[in-house]
Amino acid sequence: MKDRKKKLREAGIHARESLRPEERKEASIRIVEQILQSPEYKDAVIVMLYKAVRGEVSLDTLEADPSAREKRLIYPRCIDKLDMAALEPIDHESWEKGSYGIPEPVPEKSTQISPDQIDLVICPCTSFDENCSRIGMGAGYYDRFLEKCVNAHIISVAFEVQKADEIPACPWDKAMEKVYTETGIFEYKKT
Repeated sequence: MKDRKKKLREAGIHARESLRPEERKEASIRIVEQILQSPEYKDAVIVMLYKAVRGEVSLDTLEADPSAREKRLIYPRCIDKLDMAALEPIDHESWEKGSYGIPEPVPEKSTQISPDQIDLVICPCTSFDENCSRIGMGAGYYDRFLEKCVNAHIISVAFEVQKADEIPACPWDKAMEKVYTETGIFEYKKT
């Protein structure tokens, strides 16, 4: 299963990188427009999102939307080899590049938020399937963190080209409630 997931991850990354930058930008805007209209976003007070790197869906337009001023936007930070924390930066100077080259909040210039306080988590992914299973980058930070987000709606964002026929699930994998793409929304169906 590990080799299958690795191949799906590589295929998903290759697919998103095959899109031209302007295609990724337009698709990201369409994805964010759908999220902004969703009840999960509208009802949320604390929203955990991420800073896009390496061709991921960009959530910049969500951060810039006027509705974001009514929310507490928080971001992940890898705090060791096994765990992630949710931090709310106090200002635009509260950022640094993390160990994976991802912009992360500086702990001393941020407020840590308990996972059980989060209302909505928006996860990146490298590949997903129709039933909202996802593959991340493989380190498992989100997988371990999401189980602590007991009160949050958990969604993912991806480009349609990242969709796979099926993502094999390990016992610890958690399906997303929804996966937003530029062409529509996939919803988890309990089987």
